[in-house]
Amino acid sequence: MEKNLIFDIHDKPKFGQLIVFAFQQLLAILAATIAVPTIIGLPTQIPAAILGAGIGTLVYQLFTRKNSPVFLGSSFAFLNSLGVGLAYGYCGIILGSVVAGLVYVVIAIVIHFAGTNWVNKLLPPVIIGPTVALIGLSLAGAAMGDIVKANVAQPNAAYNLVSLFCGLVAFFTIVICSTQKKVKMARLIPFIIGIAAGYVVAAVFTVIGKAAGIDYLMIINFQPVIDNFVAADGTFKGITAFFNYPDFALIEAIKEIASGNLSASILNANPDATILNAGGIAEVIIAFLPVALVVFAEHIADHKNLSSIIGKDLIEEPGLKRTLLGDGVGSIMGTVFGICPNTTYGESVGCVAITRNASVATITTTAFMCIILSFISPVMALLQTIPSCVMGGVCLTLYGFIAVSGLKMFKDLDLGDNKNLFVVASILISGIGGLTIQIPYAIAEDGAVSKTIQITAIATALIIGIITNAILTKVENSKFGKEK
Repeated sequence: MEKNLIFDIHDKPKFGQLIVFAFQQLLAILAATIAVPTIIGLPTQIPAAILGAGIGTLVYQLFTRKNSPVFLGSSFAFLNSLGVGLAYGYCGIILGSVVAGLVYVVIAIVIHFAGTNWVNKLLPPVIIGPTVALIGLSLAGAAMGDIVKANVAQPNAAYNLVSLFCGLVAFFTIVICSTQKKVKMARLIPFIIGIAAGYVVAAVFTVIGKAAGIDYLMIINFQPVIDNFVAADGTFKGITAFFNYPDFALIEAIKEIASGNLSASILNANPDATILNAGGIAEVIIAFLPVALVVFAEHIADHKNLSSIIGKDLIEEPGLKRTLLGDGVGSIMGTVFGICPNTTYGESVGCVAITRNASVATITTTAFMCIILSFISPVMALLQTIPSCVMGGVCLTLYGFIAVSGLKMFKDLDLGDNKNLFVVASILISGIGGLTIQIPYAIAEDGAVSKTIQITAIATALIIGIITNAILTKVENSKFGKEK
């Protein structure tokens, strides 16, 4: 394992540095954390998602005894499952999260009694390496889609060259700050500097575009800030323009149970949504359970990747059972007091890798910062104005580091061995190709499939890799694998 850290796990930076480093971590995880509630049709729940990420991370740190520099945030793996839960309101979302979290808890109990040898056999380096690489590579499309987008709606202008320029300004600023040797602080906060540089350039173009009436140059959408202070009728919002509590899932679920009606936000996202019933409970469980089983492998891949970066095997200390308990219970609490099931964040791992700052104190401070800022309306509004293209430039570095971290694990693999070659190939090609498993579980009256459980491309690739490795291991150990 490599280890070239500026701040190790138990190091505590000075207070001023700690606040800056924590804010940088927040910026690194911001785009993905707020994307999930937006995608499922609940953009008003962005503050709740940030609150849930903070609470979930603190729970994780509690279970791992502050021995693992991991941040939890909204999970993309459960997007399809969340759509099913959403059809039954906030109660459906909470139920699904509890089911997913309990899967982790059950596996942690199994590991407590059976140990981790079976995990190592199930997920050897020949599977973990390409899976980590795939996590970064699979996110590349989204990042490169963002880097050419403006935050302002521009008809017939999906591709924006000015946006690409702003994103590349952020990217090259981060690269230069991270690799220069003279200013140590710049190496520690490259993302803050990069985002600031990209934002300033985008703001200049936006002002010019507004003054000249050229939509193409208007990169930043300042409407969230305006809406934060001004109501629909044009009046000032008052105290809520400065401080407001997030509408987290637990409160909304209690309102559903008490009134017997779904909230307007749920009905806006899914007009056909109904109150959770017996059939809905079964449907939600079916939607979340298999996804949680597969995401378990992604949990291991993330921790193996981080272990190689910080020079400490997190599977051994604090131990897989503790990381799983922290992830599972943290995900449940993150949903109850937020809106989405959480997962360990590759963006956070990438931030640790690039800045060489593995301080758990930084992660913990980021969690508290998320909780506090989720109640401060202007900050939430301002963060939403960071252009997609600028975050695309940031993700170009983060996702790249994740992919390269996985590729570095290949150095100990003999790819001249056909067994290893086929296992790696099966994972990379099926994953990059976007192969998913869609399991039908409801049939319409006309005989057509009406509902499916979708296993993500990464999870599908992982399943194929595990099966390929198991089959080839059997062949290798049989008489067919022995030379005459």
